[in-house]
Amino acid sequence: MTRIKICGIKNEEQALAAAEAGADFIGLVFAQSPRQVTPARAEKIVTELKNKKASVEVVGVFVNAHVGTVNRTAERCNLDWVQMSGDEPWEYCRELAHPVIQVIRVSRNNKPEQVCRDLAYGTKLLKKQRHIYLIDSNVSDRYGGTGKKFDWKLAVPIAREFSVIIAGGLKPDNVGEAIKVISPWGVDVSSGVETKGVKDMEKVSKFIEAVRGADERA
Repeated sequence: MTRIKICGIKNEEQALAAAEAGADFIGLVFAQSPRQVTPARAEKIVTELKNKKASVEVVGVFVNAHVGTVNRTAERCNLDWVQMSGDEPWEYCRELAHPVIQVIRVSRNNKPEQVCRDLAYGTKLLKKQRHIYLIDSNVSDRYGGTGKKFDWKLAVPIAREFSVIIAGGLKPDNVGEAIKVISPWGVDVSSGVETKGVKDMEKVSKFIEAVRGADERA
């Protein structure tokens, strides 16, 4: 079953609705972004999910933050995972106290064989930590949430060797094809389920339905 992450959640209502619709993960963005939440808001969101016994894991998304800040925020907000979406090296990830999602960006200049070598090195360094990889589009001066699709064929050899989450330009009407082409461990969406920059729960539901439909056809 393909795991589903709905990223850029900003309040308790969105979080509960995404969980109820069948999301496996929700992402809370702590980095500068239109979707940014404060630690205080994130704490309220996670508390509400726990109180409702929602079966969803919460991911905190950070970009080039000090490792101490990440660890303190994750502890305060009771996060399940921390996602490194900046330029953090593997050695940095070893200092994190929570399971790690490390973002890797692919492009024509960053060949699949290069990515696989990098992930093999990271896997060796992080062998004592629970971790997974997220493959996203490579857009200059942007760290995710771009809505830009990359060439899915670049991810195929990577997904054969490693458990990866795919992000970048996914929408309800194309996520099924992405799953068919790549067979990823998971998929991640943010702008693809928004209307005028706000999470659209109808689109969230359609996205999740499309993923489950693709799983059934696989």
